Amino acid sequence: MREILEAIKPHETKLKEYAELLLDYNRYVRLVGPSDAETLWEEHILDCAAALPLLPPSGRVVDVGSGGGLPGMVWAICKPDITVSLVEATRRKCEAVERMIKGLKLENVRVIWARAEEEASLRREFYDVAAARAVAEAGVLVEYLSPLVKVGGTLLAFKGRYARSELDPLTGRWLELGLGEPKLERYEIRGKERYVVLWEKVGLCPDKYPRRPGMAEKRPWWR
Repeated sequence: MREILEAIKPHETKLKEYAELLLDYNRYVRLVGPSDAETLWEEHILDCAAALPLLPPSGRVVDVGSGGGLPGMVWAICKPDITVSLVEATRRKCEAVERMIKGLKLENVRVIWARAEEEASLRREFYDVAAARAVAEAGVLVEYLSPLVKVGGTLLAFKGRYARSELDPLTGRWLELGLGEPKLERYEIRGKERYVVLWEKVGLCPDKYPRRPGMAEKRPWWR
């Protein structure tokens, strides 16, 4: 936790402004679960900040299924030299986040109203990092993320204490989507064991991925 607090210290004021806006807009459109400031700060803002040391100093980052902007808004605030695209399929959420960006005067982040599959068709293997938080199990998630990332880039996912149980059944299969074997970075929030899972993009993702909406869940690529 101490490392996380040190990482955000220069940006704490702006992060707290964002947290206040998130709670305010959450009254009108559901952007995040917690409705109290303390839980939002510790369980969400600090949680997203745990991955800051794993991001490049600059480059293009895409946050898939961004919701209220987590983790992408936290990263954009703390790392002004990266450009962040927030991909979200719900229009009302996009509109709320756009207002927050304007209120915070952030110039390195934009909102894209689309599904991950649609974004991949427009900007295939374009980003340096693709990330997601609380979107889908790992195997499903990488079908959404891999087509977005250039070779040499990184996929990043936030997972709980059962991360290894999601990953182990796919050992040796990740290369089918152009990925190396995953690496886990452990951290704790409020004494809870959590992980950031990282995959290196080592080869091109086959053109057939991502499939049309809904297929990743219905027919997992590894089965």
